[in-house]
Amino acid sequence: MRVAIVGAGGQLGSALVAGLADRDAEVLALGHADLDLADEAAGRDLLAGPLDAVINAAAWTDVDGCALDPDRAHAINAVGAGNVAAAAARAGALSVQVSTNEVFDGLGLAPYAETDPASPGNPYGRSKLHGEEATLAANPRALIIRTAWLFGGDRPGFPDKIRAAAERMTAAGQPLRVVADEIGNPTPVPALANRIIRLVDMAVEGNAPFGTYHVAGEPPISRLDWAREILSDMPDLVIEPIELRSYERPSVVPPRAVLDMSRVRELGIEPIRWREFARVASR
Repeated sequence: MRVAIVGAGGQLGSALVAGLADRDAEVLALGHADLDLADEAAGRDLLAGPLDAVINAAAWTDVDGCALDPDRAHAINAVGAGNVAAAAARAGALSVQVSTNEVFDGLGLAPYAETDPASPGNPYGRSKLHGEEATLAANPRALIIRTAWLFGGDRPGFPDKIRAAAERMTAAGQPLRVVADEIGNPTPVPALANRIIRLVDMAVEGNAPFGTYHVAGEPPISRLDWAREILSDMPDLVIEPIELRSYERPSVVPPRAVLDMSRVRELGIEPIRWREFARVASR
């Protein structure tokens, strides 16, 4: 199989490149310096084929940055996604667009299924939803993969950052303040890359329908409880729960954008049990 990875230098992109190499796939790895998502002509030339699949793992994922510059967010996450999908369609390739749980406002109590209406509450979520729509409009042979709360791989994630913060607060004799009412799906990047590759294999072989899939870690957990698990080896640490609304930031964060993974489970793809990765990733 010949697969192009757009955003190959990023956290997920690099894990996808490594995972495909382990399967002896031929990989065309395109980083930011190789492909400007906003340049439709560049995508057409670089993704000319022959290709079996094009996975777009490139995005502007700075949620607060997107809130401050929504036009840039739209250009990268929406227009860019459509350009990549159009180039993939011309090459006769399957498109894979990586998206986010933040296409939902997180105000519901039940986990969100793929069929639930999207209602993003911030510019990042809106740009990613428009990227989904642009992908499906440009290439009917497409998979939309929604995920959440990535950690691990070759980039610092929540486990690394919360441990560093805990060490600073302990040294200063102060409590660590952690949001208690934001709930989501921690997702280890290597496991996510593995599941995406499996879905691509199945779709290329005709064993998985095109469309939208939720792929994230289970079970859902609050930021507070996740931090407590990660930092369970620091008995002298004092953790102070705070409310999401008291944590000031430019963007509105969905409080409970938990994803339902029933659809991928029905395909025989095993759940991602994030706990086996989290403590390792925090050290």
